[in-house]
Formats: sequence, C-alpha cells, structure tokens
Amino acid sequence: MIPVSGFEERTVAVLGLGRSGLSAARALREGGASVLVWDDNASAREMAEAEGFESRELAREGGFDGVDWLVVSPGIPHLYPEPNPVIAAAWAAGVPVDNDIGLFFRALSGAGSDWDMYDMPPRVVAVTGSNGKSTTSALIHHILQSSGRESQLAGNIGRGVLDIDPPEDGGIVVLELSSYQTDLARALTPDVAVFTNLSPDHLDRHAGMGGYFAAKRRLFAEGGPDRCVIGVDEKEGLYLANQLSEAATDDRVIRVSSGTKLGGPGWLVYARKGFLTEWRKGRQVASIDLRPVKGLPGAHNHQNACAAYAACRALGVAPRQIEAAFHSFEGLPHRSQIVAEAEGVSYVNDSKATNVDAAVKALLAFKNIRWICGGLMKEGGLAGLAPGLPNVTKAYVIGREAATFALGLPGVEAEICTDMATAVAKARAEAQPGDVVLLAPAAASFDQYDSFEKRGEDFAAKVHAAL
Repeated sequence: MIPVSGFEERTVAVLGLGRSGLSAARALREGGASVLVWDDNASAREMAEAEGFESRELAREGGFDGVDWLVVSPGIPHLYPEPNPVIAAAWAAGVPVDNDIGLFFRALSGAGSDWDMYDMPPRVVAVTGSNGKSTTSALIHHILQSSGRESQLAGNIGRGVLDIDPPEDGGIVVLELSSYQTDLARALTPDVAVFTNLSPDHLDRHAGMGGYFAAKRRLFAEGGPDRCVIGVDEKEGLYLANQLSEAATDDRVIRVSSGTKLGGPGWLVYARKGFLTEWRKGRQVASIDLRPVKGLPGAHNHQNACAAYAACRALGVAPRQIEAAFHSFEGLPHRSQIVAEAEGVSYVNDSKATNVDAAVKALLAFKNIRWICGGLMKEGGLAGLAPGLPNVTKAYVIGREAATFALGLPGVEAEICTDMATAVAKARAEAQPGDVVLLAPAAASFDQYDSFEKRGEDFAAKVHAAL
C-alpha cells in the first residue's frame, strides 16, 4: 500500500467502495486522514464498516459538513450525462473532488523524503487510448521485468494504484488509465505518457468525441511528461503529437504507427508488413520481425508492440531485450487469446472487443472467420466494421439485439443464435480446417453478462465443453 500523505488530521470522503474506492480509503487512513465512506449499495457499506470506516450519506443536507476532500471511484459520473448527486453536493459545498489516480501522483511527489534519497527516484509510465491500452500496459510491464527492471502494473488493469507496494530505488510503475480516470484526476505527472489511438467510446460520459478526446489529452497537458509516445494513425494523434512538439527534431515525442511508414528527422517507431522499425535522427536504429510473435497477432497488436517498444526505449531498454520479451509475451485474456485448437480450427477469445473499432481490428487479424458477435450495441452503428467483413465466412449473432445487429452486417451470412452456447455449437459444427472461430462482439456485454470477462470466460467454457 502507498500511504497518501498531506491529509493528516483532515477529513476525506470516499464515494464508491469497489476496488479503487476501498484502496483509496485504506491509503488515506494509513497516511493519517480521517475517512468517511459512502456507496449506494448497502452490502458495500457494510464491508467498509467492518474495516472500521464510518459511513455517511453524503448527498443529504449537511453531508459535507467538516469534509475537506472527496475521492470518487471511476465508474461514477461526475459531469455527463448528469453529475452524481454526491458530487453535485460537493461542488455546492466547495469541496474539491479527486480520484485515486490523483492521490497516487500526489503521494509520489509529496511523500518525497524517502524517494528523494534514492539514486533513481521511481518513474511512472501511463498508458491511455481507446483500444490496446491493456495489452500495451501489460507488454511494457513484461518487457521491463524480462530485462531485469523492477516494475509494477496497476490502474485500470491489475491492482488498484494505491494497493501496490511503494516503488523501490529505480522502480517503475506502469499504469493503464481510462478516460474516466484521466478526466477527474487533479494530479497527472507521469514520466512517460502513451496515447495508443482514439475511436468512439464512452461518449455519454464525455458528451461526445470532443469531450472524450479532451479527457485523454489531460494526461499530456497537465504534468508535462518527459517523453510522450503518440499513436498517429488518427487525426487526434497527429494533432496531439504536433501540439507537444517544439520542432520536427524534438525527440521528446515518439510517433508510432501500424501500417504507415513514418518519415522525418524525429524519433519514429512503425510497423509495416509485420516488421517493426525504429528510426531516430534520420537513420534506422533497429528492426524486429513481429510475424512469429504468437502473443501479438494482427495489425492492432503490432500497434501495441510499437507503443510498448517506444515506451521501453524511452526508459533505456535495449532493442534486443525488447525483442526477446516480445517472444515470451503470452498476451492477455479476452484479447486475441487462443483458447483452443482442434481439427485445424482455432478458437479465439477477443471479448474485450466491446466497440466497432476494436472488433474490426480483430477481424483484420485473421482469415476464414466464423464470427461470434453481438451484445448491447453502442452509439455510432456498425458501418465501421466494413473493412473486416470480407474475412468473415459467417456470423453467429448473440444478444438481446441480435436481429438488429445482424441487419447491420451487409453481405455477410448471419445466423441469429441469441446465446453463447448456440453460437459456439453452430460455429464448431460448420467450421472447416483453417477456419478461426472468433468471439469479437463489437458490443458491450451488459445485456447478458456482468462484464466482458464473464462473456469471454463463458465462450472459453463452451468451447472446451464442445471439443
């Protein structure tokens, strides 16, 4: 645990008692704060009270009397589509609102005395973007560990950021950060910041694409990272890289791409035709063949590889160490994860493909696809899937909106299966050697499952039961 200092003998309220909320409450108490908690879920409050925390209904009149600070869990809307009543009450009372990410950076810079005595103070790599940030974060962490560097993975993946151990001399913390986390944190001061890409997602929480991009952009604008790794395959990435650069030769910004051969005198990392290339100061520094790397299939994972490579190069890791780590990286569950191979057919779980952009990247990574898709559809429709549809032999559509989803797949043979068991059974029965049975839903899971993880686990279980 990282104790949060600066709140000694002050009262801090914590709203939302999931993983991040409880870890924030514990870290604040460890640092000397008096902590109040609230969650609309009575069982969550009871669990916190069992740990000795006092609960208070913060939205009632006088709920913020004596409260100096409010810490909010990321799943709670703070502005759009409507502010949570507790947050609105904090605004009215003049109480500053923060989250656990802001507390982490505050602790890292303010707890100072011990870390100031290190030969090499702890450093933070923070990764954000629409797609690929989990794989990129995990890959950075894996490369650092494989090269003998002390590293911890936290944030939107793995452990809560305040649950990790205090970093050691030379330690590196790798954080995956969602737009919910970057939008509200009052302190954002990573040493290396990574922007993977941008596509429509969470638009209700940010009142559209402009607000969504602005939330991501805060990671680069607030604290001034020493190095920025920017995916430039979308106009937002090009804009951000341009805003952060002082000149074409400014190597504080590392531009990365999957599919485009980048040029210029700056620091560039790109992947084309399966090869990753690093250029710096107008000359090639390194090249890696990504095609035999089983844990990183497809162009979307090559983009993740480029971003992770660039971040680790910024931390001084040698290309040969990074290449070796690529080959030992097994990938993450629910992200292009091969769960079974039988009779010449591969079964791939990409349940994390919860939006159209992520799903089309999965479709482009394979051929002869028997595609299990569908779920709770997001704004924007399915037109963005078009580039990947030629790789689909047949779609097996699940979810409550299966019929509507199927209508959005022009030119694709689609069968409405509704549930996972039916879809897996039909796909397996019809698959031929060389086919890939791919779960890449292009939709949220909440119509049938509690999370994309549960959906992916169900797919894997149904596949193993059928084989």
